[in-house]
Amino acid sequence: MSADRELEAASDILWQCWQDNTVIDELPEELRPVTRADGYAIQAQLMRLTWLPLFGWKIAATSLAGQKHINVDGPLAGRILTDRVVANGSAITLGANRMRVAEAEFAFRMGQDLHHRPEAYSQAEVLAAIDTLHPSIEVPDSRFTNYTKVGAAQLIADNACADDFMLGPAAPADWRKLDLAAHKVVGRVPGRGVMHVGQGANVLGGPLIALTWLVNELSSLRITLKTGEMVTTGTCIVPLPLEVGDEALADFGSLGKVSLNFV
Repeated sequence: MSADRELEAASDILWQCWQDNTVIDELPEELRPVTRADGYAIQAQLMRLTWLPLFGWKIAATSLAGQKHINVDGPLAGRILTDRVVANGSAITLGANRMRVAEAEFAFRMGQDLHHRPEAYSQAEVLAAIDTLHPSIEVPDSRFTNYTKVGAAQLIADNACADDFMLGPAAPADWRKLDLAAHKVVGRVPGRGVMHVGQGANVLGGPLIALTWLVNELSSLRITLKTGEMVTTGTCIVPLPLEVGDEALADFGSLGKVSLNFV
């Protein structure tokens, strides 16, 4: 089997699990990625399997606690597929989702292309390329039975545990005046009295730091972050546990409030 066909075969297995709501222990040994680069090469094959353009990118494991939980030593990038995106206030099926958590995240829409290049992008360059900031909620999942044990390369191949994503309305334009690292975010599941409080600093030190990491991670893979694409920068609260019938609320203060219902 050619190298390209091996990448496609690994991607096909994970895609089918995603569509069928099933899991596997690991990818077959002959298709299993060894390095992060191998994992990203498999992940890239996802775009063969959807007819919709890419919506954007996500970052997993942006906190030390998150990295420890899934046994990786740094953040992971994944693709947000357009057909997995819903609007604020939507009801989505929790179904076979095994992680069963909601994550409150700062998301950014890009206003210009950031092409791959040899030198790293600075945070100032990345900030200048942003169009809008949005409050959002991610509902992650994995296609592995025990995602805490398969390692970074396979988790990247599994699209960094991407599943559903809710994008809220754009925040007021004066968000650039705020210290996003210090900005408070409150997540709630009101029906069960759950409340988790966090701040932007919980994602790699701040949402703009996380976004800059993503830009440079893509650049190292020779991928351009394109105008109009979204980047969600990881959960800034301890993830909210979910059950069928729950409503998850994320309050970003002056930046907006968003919610999802789980049926």
